[in-house]
Amino acid sequence: MRRLALLLCAALLVAGPATAADLVVSVRGDDGTVLQDAVVVAKPASGAASPGPVRFSWPLTMTQQNIAFNPYVLIVPVGSEVGFPNKDKVRHHVYSFSAAKRFELKLYGEQQERTVVFDKAGIVPLGCNIHDQMIGFIYVTDSPYTAKTNAAGDAVIRGLPGGPASMTVWHPDMKARAPLAKPVAGPRETVVLDLRPPSARRKKMAM
Repeated sequence: MRRLALLLCAALLVAGPATAADLVVSVRGDDGTVLQDAVVVAKPASGAASPGPVRFSWPLTMTQQNIAFNPYVLIVPVGSEVGFPNKDKVRHHVYSFSAAKRFELKLYGEQQERTVVFDKAGIVPLGCNIHDQMIGFIYVTDSPYTAKTNAAGDAVIRGLPGGPASMTVWHPDMKARAPLAKPVAGPRETVVLDLRPPSARRKKMAM
């Protein structure tokens, strides 16, 4: 019996931890729409985390340009300082009433910039008090395994540790306010979200 236990321990040591791999998630609407700007957050069941602070390769900047927020959805780590540069010839007044971050950047003009620190995970809808058509979102995450879908509706999460994992998926046009949660079954997943009617999409969300 003792010999069997030793053999099992040796086998586990040889096998080592499960290899990290990429996770590809395709996000579609219930009407077949390919969904760009969906946010996918994966979490290993083992609780494996980043060896250091969560960082992403893209700029932590929400630009105001052509009377719009660019990008439409920006992913940032918890604790990030995000820049809000104004590249329009008109003034903007950016605000959010979200639970994750309530703030107000009063009127400022072309080539001026303000900053905000996002210290709590959550979804932060943005608006402009001058231009009602300006809608944007900042997704504040505490997971390094977070990605946004591209024009093809695919999000790629790099280096997800092997073993069981779960994920959440969120998009501004989905009916539910909370992200959809589901287990990760394989390296490629397809997720279908229930969408709000077209007339109600890209409208302000009271969150």
